Amino acid sequence: MLDTSSFRNGLKIEYEGEPYIIVECQHVKPGKGVAFVKTRMKNLKNGAVLDVNFRSGDRVEKPDLESHEMQYLYKDGDLFYFMDIKTFDQKPLTEEQLGDSRKFIKENETVTVLFYRGNPISIELPVKVELRIVKSDPGIRGDTAQGATKPAVLETGAVVQVPLFVEEGEVIRVDTRTGEYIERARG
Repeated sequence: MLDTSSFRNGLKIEYEGEPYIIVECQHVKPGKGVAFVKTRMKNLKNGAVLDVNFRSGDRVEKPDLESHEMQYLYKDGDLFYFMDIKTFDQKPLTEEQLGDSRKFIKENETVTVLFYRGNPISIELPVKVELRIVKSDPGIRGDTAQGATKPAVLETGAVVQVPLFVEEGEVIRVDTRTGEYIERARG
């Protein structure tokens, strides 16, 4: 059991029989009345976001979550197949379960798969990934306006905005949380 005093951003809890992660958390102590915790939570199974106020001292369950290192194998229809590195078991996840994460995974890449009560529900990507640009228009000479960008298609099919000086074939770093260009990859 978890008490509201232990609530913080990133904490995983079970609420009304579903696993959630706390995205925002604020402890409120009004002048009158009982203190409470104002939270914004994201459902780990379907991505739905809830705003919930918990009274100070309320208790919630810890969810039955496990993490396994798995290798992304291939996509078949709308299913993405992952293999457990230790047991070689294969588990499929749907496009809905992966959400925007599917834009940033390559075949044979190792990711952390989150399991709830023995079933895979989502993946956790590193904050930064390196991906190759497969299609991008050349920057126009003399178009040097501050912060000018152009669209670039990555090897996974994702489209990100990159600076004009970045060219097709280069490897760039992308922030998986926002889908934004960070920098060129070195080496």
